Amino acid sequence: MQLQHLRYFVALARARHFAEAANACGVSQPTLSAGLAALEQELGKRLVERDRRFIGLTAQGEAILPWAEQALGAVRGLSQAASASTQTLTGEFRLHAIPAALGLVGPFGEALLAANPGLTLSIQTGTSREIEQSLLVNEFDAGLTYLDHEPPANMLTAPLHLEQYAFIARRDRGFDQRESIGWEELAELPMCLLHQGMQYRRILDRQFAMRGLSVNPVAIADSYISLISLVRSGAFVSVVPDGYARLMQGMDWCRFLPIEPAAELRRVGLVVVNRDPLGAMARAGLTVAQRLDPSTLIDKFYQT
Repeated sequence: MQLQHLRYFVALARARHFAEAANACGVSQPTLSAGLAALEQELGKRLVERDRRFIGLTAQGEAILPWAEQALGAVRGLSQAASASTQTLTGEFRLHAIPAALGLVGPFGEALLAANPGLTLSIQTGTSREIEQSLLVNEFDAGLTYLDHEPPANMLTAPLHLEQYAFIARRDRGFDQRESIGWEELAELPMCLLHQGMQYRRILDRQFAMRGLSVNPVAIADSYISLISLVRSGAFVSVVPDGYARLMQGMDWCRFLPIEPAAELRRVGLVVVNRDPLGAMARAGLTVAQRLDPSTLIDKFYQT
């Protein structure tokens, strides 16, 4: 069985489109189709439903998908182990991060590459559930996510930040002289927030519910860039992780305020799968993360 044929199959299962899967694999569409046909012939099972386009995986295709992902992940781990035998770790460190943790990419990435100059860093965003699944099949080396709320199972963790909420509004919208804002007032404002499929939003909704409040945003999005763009229009306010307030400090169009009473701090950090042996990349990331101080990491980084 050729590994390349497994790569074609996994790529198609993720892209759900033949041309996009072929592009992701760096081959032509006929080459990808021929590889899939060869895999089906070798297994004696039809794996993909198709006519002139991708329809879906068959029951047999769905059954082998996690095994194909694990096989490719094991091969990648084998390659990392071989590289680790050299004095300098080389290759691509793949990091999967929730949007709320993107403010940590800078300080963690700087520390990782300083300790391992032979590495390059590749970052992709995803939900906490997507991160957990991608780590289990070895698609990524490490994740940045919440450590306490809906924690991923069977992971080694290293906290990098103690997160707090920050209210954001455009200047000249009535908040310039304020020192803080309360939850009750906030619930009545025209807010734009992440959608409820994002973990940050679920945690925030729980904070309102604990105070007997509910929130009905007038706009929802799946990225903080979208939220911040809406806030800049002047018609909306939002609530973002305090890491974004540090990232945006010095921008004169926006105003950040703490929300009182302050919510309980939330730990955000690095996670890697707890497996033996631990992959070389995962070990390198965890070692670096464990050396960093979560109480000062973001403040020190964004003060420079």
